[in-house]
Amino acid sequence: MAKAPKAKGSKTKAPKNKALTAEAAQATTPRTPGSFWTTPATEALRWTRGTDLSALDPASTPGWAGRKQDGEALMAARAPELADLQERLFAHGRTGGDRSVLLVLQGLDTSGKGGIVRHVVGMVDPQGVMHRGFGVPTAEEKEHGYLWRVRNALPRPGYLGVFDRSHHEQVLVVRVDRLEPVRTWRRHFRELNEFEAEVAASGTLIVKVALFVSPDEQKARLAERLDRPDKHWKYNPSDIDVRLKLPEYLAAYQELLDRTSTDVAPWYAVPADRKWYARLAVTELLGTALRSLDLSWPPADFDVEAEKARLAAT
Repeated sequence: MAKAPKAKGSKTKAPKNKALTAEAAQATTPRTPGSFWTTPATEALRWTRGTDLSALDPASTPGWAGRKQDGEALMAARAPELADLQERLFAHGRTGGDRSVLLVLQGLDTSGKGGIVRHVVGMVDPQGVMHRGFGVPTAEEKEHGYLWRVRNALPRPGYLGVFDRSHHEQVLVVRVDRLEPVRTWRRHFRELNEFEAEVAASGTLIVKVALFVSPDEQKARLAERLDRPDKHWKYNPSDIDVRLKLPEYLAAYQELLDRTSTDVAPWYAVPADRKWYARLAVTELLGTALRSLDLSWPPADFDVEAEKARLAAT
């Protein structure tokens, strides 16, 4: 059958690809950095008992639909607010308040704990921060129970406390390296929960972050430390020994998260292969915690107008 001739001047229109059209429209529509969180970090990262830790993809970005540059833009946008919230907390403590915040960073070497301290905690005034790293106990610390040094490092009212590793090592390295009998370290789960409940009841808001990197990413970061003279100080030959025990550490972290994530001190499992995401996630978790305190600026305990008059007279 012969085809009907086209009408003069008519054009054949290419069918629209609706998917591509939608993507193009989305790409040209301005978005605020915060809108890339499809699920709040506090929900996307909060540990649920019974979740299979081995199924966690360390390169994933739970709850985040943006790119690296979007995350970095949001961190920059969050910085003024984070500093303001921390200053309110500091002022609160200086005027008799009893609230504080404790950020616990737990993870194997190269998981990015130090970077989070520099890039996230570094956004606030250092005079209001109490930072403590927990390594091998000193001779004095060994003379006391394992929680003794932790109690001495808790943030005072008004302060943001930061633990680089923590009291949870008592059911991690102690377990993996068989430093205590099984019946002994298993008792620590209850002790840890009771201790954190006590700390929370005293006015400290606890934010516990567990950082996870893949074996390949950890290997790459260790290789960089060996390749760069300025990073040699961060390398320890024992890091290789830890790599040989990664399956044991995975099992230890699984039980840690399952048994010590509580309502007053929940764990947040943060994939850390992408450093920018881990830092962004902790920024969101810390900001949410500080915001939840709902602190206002302390009122003046003097007559403001009278002081203005006195100042003007000088």
